Amino acid sequence: MAAADFQIDDGKPGLTLRLTGDWTATELGRISRRLDDELHDRKVVAVDLSEMGRFDTAGALAIVQAANCVLPQSAWEQRPEAGRTYAMVEKLERESAGPPPQSPGWVRGFAKVGRGVGDIVAEATLSMAFLGRLIVSVGSALRHPGRIRWAAWFSQGERSGLDAIPIIAVTNFFIGAVIAFLGANLLTQFGAAVFTVQLVAVSVLREFAVVITSVLLAGRSSSSFAAEIGSMRMNQEVDAMQVMGVNPFQALVIPRLAAMIVMVPLLTFIGMVSGLFGGLLVTWSQLSYGPSFFLQRISEDPNMGTHLMVGMVKAPVFAIVIAAIGCRQGMAVAGDVESLGRRVTAAVVQAIFAIIFLDAVFAMIFLELNL
Repeated sequence: MAAADFQIDDGKPGLTLRLTGDWTATELGRISRRLDDELHDRKVVAVDLSEMGRFDTAGALAIVQAANCVLPQSAWEQRPEAGRTYAMVEKLERESAGPPPQSPGWVRGFAKVGRGVGDIVAEATLSMAFLGRLIVSVGSALRHPGRIRWAAWFSQGERSGLDAIPIIAVTNFFIGAVIAFLGANLLTQFGAAVFTVQLVAVSVLREFAVVITSVLLAGRSSSSFAAEIGSMRMNQEVDAMQVMGVNPFQALVIPRLAAMIVMVPLLTFIGMVSGLFGGLLVTWSQLSYGPSFFLQRISEDPNMGTHLMVGMVKAPVFAIVIAAIGCRQGMAVAGDVESLGRRVTAAVVQAIFAIIFLDAVFAMIFLELNL
């Protein structure tokens, strides 16, 4: 095997291109660029193939792109098979479409925005269709309780709820501790350190416990729902269930939805207790307010029940959002792994966004209700 090389003979009739070595993909090296530089604005009329070894489409493409003219078939009389390869590559190169015309940048920008709006509308339409099917499935389950798959309900409740207790408790504990640290540092400057207890209680009971718990479950359970159902879609297990007469919503979506509706309020309450415990320890260590004082300040405040109710009311709504978005994205998975990754990511992002958005809506509603 010899590396490809060439020589150019500048005779009277025109240029003669003398090819030596193997003109193959593995032996071309940088010969293509050098050949293009040598033949720039010069036309080849003949090819000397007496010293050429092997020849493939890569070598033919290098000659086609470098030469300014189409070499006649007679130039390849010494190697007819090389001439046929050259003719095929030259025809494909000549007939291949050039690069599409580039639109101005502002046009491409508007087109991208338009495609984004179209994707949002399509996603909203499919989400509403999923919600309609979900409502119908829930109604069917309530009308026929004997068809409820209780084993799946308890299994999903354990995996999605009970197994998440440690991470929920630890995270809310540190959130309550951080709030207490900030309150003790700031309120002490104004001689109002005693109100650190109310700050911790109101923020944990009303906002942080339910939001942190829901966000953690959005990253933990919503992604799990999307991945599990999406994998079943990729393996055509969902189609097999439909062929066997099993409703995928009854078998896959409803158990996950029911598990989240039951478990999110429970986990939210555990998060509230953990957050208050974190705040208690910080106020005890930083402000020397003992546990009895901490609990007395909370119990004597008549609004603490309202704050607890506000936090617990949000939990079932966030549970529905987490389960519905995760299952909806799982049902939308196509047959490739890339689609599965996109849908799992979309499930987490959409669930977290929906939780923050709904929390803001709840805040405005409770503000209007003076709660």
